[in-house]
Amino acid sequence: MNVSISEAKAKLSELVRRAEAGEDIALTRHGKIVARLVSPATKGLLRRIGAFKGSVSIAEDFDKLGPEWAEYQK
Repeated sequence: MNVSISEAKAKLSELVRRAEAGEDIALTRHGKIVARLVSPATKGLLRRIGAFKGSVSIAEDFDKLGPEWAEYQK
């Protein structure tokens, strides 16, 4: 849901209640999103950096080309 900042000032209590219920409220200024109201329960979903740490591995020979690429390596 997109809400202008001026409208958000008038309806802050309602918007906070809706955010607590899990709704994502985008605050806009001149039609551009400048902030979001989200439930603290959904805050954990925003963390993505390092999410796969320890679960992804790269083979030691990942950068070695097979014999079928020999003609391109000349």
